[in-house]
Amino acid sequence: MMRAASDKRAPYALGTVSFVESSFFPIPPDVMLIPMILSNREKAWWYAGIATVTSVIGGLFGYAIGYFAFEAVGKPILAFYGKEHALDSFIQFVHEYGVPAIIIKGATPIPFKVVTIAAGVAHMDLLAFIGASIVARAMRFYLVAALLYFFGQPIREFIEKRLTLVTTVSVVVLVSGFVAVKYLF
Repeated sequence: MMRAASDKRAPYALGTVSFVESSFFPIPPDVMLIPMILSNREKAWWYAGIATVTSVIGGLFGYAIGYFAFEAVGKPILAFYGKEHALDSFIQFVHEYGVPAIIIKGATPIPFKVVTIAAGVAHMDLLAFIGASIVARAMRFYLVAALLYFFGQPIREFIEKRLTLVTTVSVVVLVSGFVAVKYLF
């Protein structure tokens, strides 16, 4: 796997996987991002950037699925992930909290395609969705990149087993920041 991760075509594959994962594909980009960073830690930030940009672009495709083709395409995708019944509560969450809802959900291990499709169904403001997607995906991918850059191979097992914990703690810190800004300033 490490040999393939250092191949000159690996960044293109990472970009492709990040794009399709944000709209319909079941495998997260982390399965490529982690070995790629470990094979060349000096490119950790570059790889996280590729994953972030292509994930956000793929998120726009997921948004379009929700906005324009929910019944034909989006509903079967959500059903595949067992999330079709959560759609109404997520739409309410988006209407109530807007950008923070996308950031919170987009930074957690919930499949991002569920977030993007639901945001499209909710007809969330497109610019707000793009901004929130950039923040959410950058948080996720740059957190993984930072951990691997600074700790290398020893942190790999921790990330693979506890990515949910890592991203949840990050979201709690982010939400705490929103609350602090709102109520303290």
